[in-house]
Amino acid sequence: MMFASIALRRAALAATALAMAFVVDPAPRVALAASEVVVVVNKTPIINTDVARRVAFLKLQRQTGNLQKMAKDQLIDEALKREEIARLRMSVSTEDVDRAFERFAQGNKLSAAQMTQILDRAGVGVDHFKAFIAVQMSWPRLVNARYGSSGKMSPDELVKRMQENKEKPVTTEYFLQQIIFVVPASRRNEILAKRKAEADKARPNFPGCDKAKDFAKTMLDVSVRDLGRVMKPELPEEWRPLIEKPAANGTTGARVTERGVEFLAICSQRQVSDDTAAEIVFRAEDIGKQKKGGENPNDAKYLAELRQQAQIVYP
Repeated sequence: MMFASIALRRAALAATALAMAFVVDPAPRVALAASEVVVVVNKTPIINTDVARRVAFLKLQRQTGNLQKMAKDQLIDEALKREEIARLRMSVSTEDVDRAFERFAQGNKLSAAQMTQILDRAGVGVDHFKAFIAVQMSWPRLVNARYGSSGKMSPDELVKRMQENKEKPVTTEYFLQQIIFVVPASRRNEILAKRKAEADKARPNFPGCDKAKDFAKTMLDVSVRDLGRVMKPELPEEWRPLIEKPAANGTTGARVTERGVEFLAICSQRQVSDDTAAEIVFRAEDIGKQKKGGENPNDAKYLAELRQQAQIVYP
């Protein structure tokens, strides 16, 4: 489905955005003391050098207050999250973390090697920083899996939000089909431009959703997927402007994607204000707040459960 990779990309952006809060400063090298266990989380020790690296990281972020306590609390939370990530086998790959690190370095107009030097000199260390990124990218997967990728509200929560809002939200409901001109990865460089031209040529002749599969059979390596009901707030950002300005026959412009070349067909659309639509609108509002620095309540709820069940021992 076209939404499949959106969550991972958002998680990567969130992780690097949080990290970007620190100011890159070639601080002097920080000497670390001999290892000493300061807290044990479910038999996983956190040592004083871990705390020292996190304190150095907090300083780079220009954090103030009791940095030692903040560092320990963050490391305890991350240890719990990391254990749960490993238990459910939902970690992002090393390659995903490396790419996020490279994007972060580029965002600071540095190479990955230069960023590594700065982190080492500041006493953070590249391994500590990448471990932080890995948790920040992986954890949303667990929250989505636990509470639903849609972050489904309970009936009581939905009623409360509607009462606060005073009016039931209205949004646009689409029924969509996805027309894919498949491009094998092994031939991408060879035939991508040709397939794009074929998709552009085919769009004006699209006969409508009822005849889409027969239409696809007249061409080579073209598939059709029914995406079903999709609300406007759920539309991926890269597709939204195309869906909002379709051609006369209800097709969007063609886009190059990881699968090849695609366009969408709008089978129908209408304004809706039912409970499902209201929930999706409220959820989109919550996501918008989270992007601006707000918290996902399900994140805190999940972590609180892990803390309640954990054995956290201070030697």
